[in-house]
Amino acid sequence: MLGYWRYAISILVLALGLSSFAQGASSSWVTQVPGLMVAMSDRASRSEPVRPPAGATTPAAVIERVQWQYQHAPGAALQAWLCHPERCVSLSGMRGETRALSGIRATTPLHFQFALSPGQRPVSVKGLQMIVNYQ
Repeated sequence: MLGYWRYAISILVLALGLSSFAQGASSSWVTQVPGLMVAMSDRASRSEPVRPPAGATTPAAVIERVQWQYQHAPGAALQAWLCHPERCVSLSGMRGETRALSGIRATTPLHFQFALSPGQRPVSVKGLQMIVNYQ
């Protein structure tokens, strides 16, 4: 009877392993983005575009989730977005994550975009970082 259970457990472990392999391996890349000065409310300021490091992804890789963070002076009123050439996602705060870009090619450049609220003084945004999880 013990031999049967070992066999059954071996088959279950193999099936779970193949299931994970069939779904594709997940991985991630991290990038720091140079800071920028946001000086206008009527026109958004864009960060430099970022791409995954060479060889980090394959052309078929797609985004699963993106985590972000950035910093600015306390009390600054900024609108912020994380953008892909196909669309931009409004960011809820200086740190968070989104799955709104899921399924989009992971090799396409991303960038941050910021705009001031009307009447706001210029704001320096720094500490920009994103972690792109892809499959």
